[in-house]
Amino acid sequence: MGYPYATGKDLLGVPFPVPAQLATPPPFSLDLPASSLYVAIPNLQLPRTYEWNVAVEQSLGLSQTISFTYVGAVGRDLLRRYFLEANSDLPVVYVTTNTGSSSYNALQVKFQRRLSRGLQVLGSYSFSHSIDNSSDDSGLFTPPSLAASNVDKGSSDFDLRHSFTGALTYNVPTPEVPKVAQEILKDWSADAFAFVRSALPVNVYGTTSVVAGVESQARPDVLPGVPLYLYGEQYPGGKAFNAAAFTPAPAGEQGDFGRNVLRGFGAWQVDFAVHRQFHLSERVGMQFRAEFFNLFNHPNFGNPVYPQTLITSPLFGQSTENLASSLGTGGVGGGFNPLYQVGGPRSIQLALKLQF
Repeated sequence: MGYPYATGKDLLGVPFPVPAQLATPPPFSLDLPASSLYVAIPNLQLPRTYEWNVAVEQSLGLSQTISFTYVGAVGRDLLRRYFLEANSDLPVVYVTTNTGSSSYNALQVKFQRRLSRGLQVLGSYSFSHSIDNSSDDSGLFTPPSLAASNVDKGSSDFDLRHSFTGALTYNVPTPEVPKVAQEILKDWSADAFAFVRSALPVNVYGTTSVVAGVESQARPDVLPGVPLYLYGEQYPGGKAFNAAAFTPAPAGEQGDFGRNVLRGFGAWQVDFAVHRQFHLSERVGMQFRAEFFNLFNHPNFGNPVYPQTLITSPLFGQSTENLASSLGTGGVGGGFNPLYQVGGPRSIQLALKLQF
C-alpha cells in the first residue's frame, strides 16, 4: 500500500478493542515484495490553466440589465494517472504524468431585474462545451496502450451543453378589500426557482478485466448503421442505450467508440414558495413559509452507472435511480441526502421562524 511510504494489514474476526499484540503496526521496510508503487515521470511539471473572457452589458430601462459573455479556458500539463503491470514482487505501478489537457468555451447570457415594484428576477443561460482527456487527476487508467491521451480525448464527464436557471421574487400587493381581509392578505411574498439542463455524457465499455487487483475497462467497437439509442415506455425515462450497436474490442485493444460520446438524461425542475411576514413588535417578527420542491412532480432520472455501462449488462444503458439518489446518499457515500438534492419527487416543507 503506497510502498515505501505506507504499509498496512487487515484484521478480520478480532474483538474490539483490538488486543495490543494485534494492533502493532507492520514494520517499515524497503524490501520487496510490495503491493504497489506510486511514481511520477521525471521532471513532472506544475499544471497550468489559461482563462479569458469578454462581456457586453446593456441596460433595459432603469431596473433591468442583460449581459452576454464569452468565456474560454484551457488546461495544459494537467495530471493524469495510469497503471503498469510490473512483476510478482511489485504487481502494479501507478504513474503520474503531465499528459492531461482540457479546453472550455461558453456563451453565457444573464438577465437581471433589481427589486422594483415588488418584483425581482434573475435568469442565466449557458451554451458551452468542455473537452479533455481526463476529467480528474486521481482516476486510474489502464496501461497506455488502452488509455493513450489522444485516444481518450472527448467531452468532459461534467460537460453540460445547455443549462438554464431562473429565480423570481414577488411581493404581493395588498388588495383593496375590507380591513379584516387586508389583515389576512397583507405582507405575502412568492418565490419561484426553475432549472433546465441537457444530458451529461456517459462512457460505455465492452470488456472489463482485473490486473494486479486493479479493475480496468476498454471501450467497445461500434457497428455502423445501428441506432445508438432505444426509445419506449418500457425504459425508465423513455430511453436506453442499444447494446446491439456495439461489440467488444479484441483483447488488449481499445475500441473505436469514443469516450463520453453517449448522453444520459436531461433534467428540469420548478420549486415554489410562499411566505408571510408578521410584525409582532418593533424588535420581534415571525415568518411563515410553505415551500414546494419539484412542484410539478416531474420525474428526473440519473445517468446509467457501472455495471449498467457494460454492453454485456442486462440493464445496459438504463437508469436505475432518480437524479436525486444518483447525486449522492450522504454519510460515507458522499453527497447530500436525496431529500435535499434536486431531481427527487415532489416534497413540501412548512416552516415558522421567529426573528428578533
